[in-house]
Amino acid sequence: MIELLRLRNFHTGNEFKAYEVFGCHKISDTEYIFRVWAPHAKEVSVVGGFCGEAVMSRLADGESFEVILAAKAGDCYRYKISTEDGRELFKADPYAFASDIPRSFDSVVSDLPEPAKNTSFASGEEQPVNIYEVSLLSWKRHKDNSYYSFDDLSKTLVPYVKRMGYTHVEFMPVTEYPYDGSWGYQVTGYFSVIARLGGLFQFRKLVDKFHENGIKVILDWVPAHFPKDEWGLYEFDGQPLYECPLWDRMEHLDWGTRKFDFGRAEIGCFLISSAVFLFDIFGLDGLRVDAVASMLYLDYDKPHGDWTPNVYGDNRNLEGVEFIKKLNTAVKNLFPDVLMIAEESTAFNGVTKSVEEGGLGFNYKWNMGWMNDVLFYCRQDPYFRNHHHNKITFSLVYAFSEKYVLPLSHDEVVHVKGSIVNKMPGEYADKFAGERALLAFMYAHPGKKLNFMGYEIAQFAEWNYNGAIEFFLKKFEKHRKMACFVKELNFFYRNNRPLYEVEYSWDGFEWLVVDDRFNNLLAFNRYSKNGESITAIINFSGVDLKKYPVAIAQGEYRVVFNTDSVKYGGDGKTRKRVFKTVKHSGGNKEYTLYVDIPKLACVYLKKIK
Repeated sequence: MIELLRLRNFHTGNEFKAYEVFGCHKISDTEYIFRVWAPHAKEVSVVGGFCGEAVMSRLADGESFEVILAAKAGDCYRYKISTEDGRELFKADPYAFASDIPRSFDSVVSDLPEPAKNTSFASGEEQPVNIYEVSLLSWKRHKDNSYYSFDDLSKTLVPYVKRMGYTHVEFMPVTEYPYDGSWGYQVTGYFSVIARLGGLFQFRKLVDKFHENGIKVILDWVPAHFPKDEWGLYEFDGQPLYECPLWDRMEHLDWGTRKFDFGRAEIGCFLISSAVFLFDIFGLDGLRVDAVASMLYLDYDKPHGDWTPNVYGDNRNLEGVEFIKKLNTAVKNLFPDVLMIAEESTAFNGVTKSVEEGGLGFNYKWNMGWMNDVLFYCRQDPYFRNHHHNKITFSLVYAFSEKYVLPLSHDEVVHVKGSIVNKMPGEYADKFAGERALLAFMYAHPGKKLNFMGYEIAQFAEWNYNGAIEFFLKKFEKHRKMACFVKELNFFYRNNRPLYEVEYSWDGFEWLVVDDRFNNLLAFNRYSKNGESITAIINFSGVDLKKYPVAIAQGEYRVVFNTDSVKYGGDGKTRKRVFKTVKHSGGNKEYTLYVDIPKLACVYLKKIK
């Protein structure tokens, strides 16, 4: 029998491995025990071909049910819930480790791998973090457009990510979801992985393969809401249970989904246990927590009058805030070295401060403001960029207020927004030059990096969730050279400490040219802890700049990376490799460097004397 203490902990919000309590578990070679929480149910049965219909016994808490049945791995089952008002509901197991989706809504009896060894080590603030974001269902497809399985991806995606020089890979959601068009953000199985790519053992092997190759794995995780499929969590026992029952907190109207009830102890245990399960069983190195803003605010996606203020009269979702703090505290206590990353789009204070300091406790936050401003700027014709110069510089006003990841994510290459290369104005070659300049600016800017698949070959088409990345484009010179550029930029970033070692203070950054809106030019230094520097000079204009003056410390500077290089698809206009300062004061410097910077290009310089 289940320990009463664990049930008590579940009902008081302190059971963070609830997947060991509920769901389907093997207890002998031929028997499994099934448990489910359904407090409003009159009666609950397990229904399946292996058992017919087996009525479950009510446990001591009066809210949960269990039964022991002869079964084997691979058997399908569901719960039949009889409600007090006479309805019969057929539901998938909220704690199932496998599912038969999308062929049916059945859950599947499954064993678990042994917990993963703790192979993660801290991705500290002083380490390079360069994330390749991937949709596993659409990175590559077979010729008949069928999915690459987890096993296929182990053989193809892992060596590709390693060869390209990324430090991390981030999977869009792989917790079970029935509809490809949701991209994984409408989850129906919080303790299972997408059956159409393979089972949890195969997914574990994929993660292990990345770890064997020195690449860390982050998973996109969706604790804010769930879909209204009638066989899922939706009004699970005939009444709101996983969703908040309050009229103004029950639904995300824009998304057509239900919101979790963050104020209910058992729901907190369910969600925190899902996160713990993913770390414990698969050995993940981090979670990117989706839609955090929707969990923090009562008026998120709601017009005036459609929400009720909290007890203090403002729009903070106090239960959501406390849930997030509890989540991050629990995860860090069990897995101290993993990353918790917030996709949070507002100016909520203290997202990456520790809970002890009054913050939410995330390691990093996506810098959505940087993303929006920079992409707006880059879409402008260079002739008009001088009117929007603040868009490219404003991020440094707040760059050190949180610990940021700079994202160029999947959201920016869908819904007629255009691919990264196709956002760039100008003629064909200018588009490629514009993307190279943007990426070089991004890699030199304070903050960790994330880019969505397809950008590295300059795919012109927007991302299609029902197809594959157009890797055939590498047959064409410009696209092939863009892939070479991204690969070498990735390795340059990893091999140069000034670009990542001091991310979150002015000690690691110095403006050299910030206000030259008329030439659309930026120049700044990045510094490592020992004072080594990389100077980045970016010409976002449509004309070449000759002998452009940059006030800088006295010395000789070598060009160590140049986006206009012929090998990257550029024109190779900058032939000079070493520049010397001359005594000509500017700003707060006594010396000036006169540099040739081609249009839509970035050069990195390193002081050699």
